[in-house]
Amino acid sequence: MIYHSDKAIFVKIAERLCDDILSGRYQEGNRVPSVRELAAEYEVNTNTALRSFEILQRENILLQQRGIGMLVAKGAQRKIRTARKKEFLTKEMPEFFRRLELLGLSIDDVMTAWEEHKQKQSEEIPNG
Repeated sequence: MIYHSDKAIFVKIAERLCDDILSGRYQEGNRVPSVRELAAEYEVNTNTALRSFEILQRENILLQQRGIGMLVAKGAQRKIRTARKKEFLTKEMPEFFRRLELLGLSIDDVMTAWEEHKQKQSEEIPNG
C-alpha cells in the first residue's frame, strides 16, 4: 500500500491526504487528523507525519488554526487537481502513449476500455 514506492513515506502520506481532499473525505475548511492521529493511522513516527503536514502547509493545502488544529485551506481541492493534471499530462501520458504504441493499441481500444470502466463504476454505486 503506502510503502511500495521509491518516494519518501512522508511524501506518500501527504499525497494520500491530497487524495482524501480530492475525494471529499476532507472538505475545505474542515479539520484533518492531528499529527498523532495520522502517525497512528499509518503506523509511522510523529515526526514523519509532521513532515507530511509541513509539505502541505508550504503548498497552501493545509493551514494551522490555533486551538482547532490543521484545516483544509480554501481552494485546496482546485490546487491539488491543477497540480495533478499537470503532472499527469507531462509525466504519465508520454509513458502511456509509448506503451500504447509498443502494444499496438489504438485510441479506439482505449475508449472501449474507458467506457467499460465507467459502466462498471456506475454498476458498483449503490442505489440510494
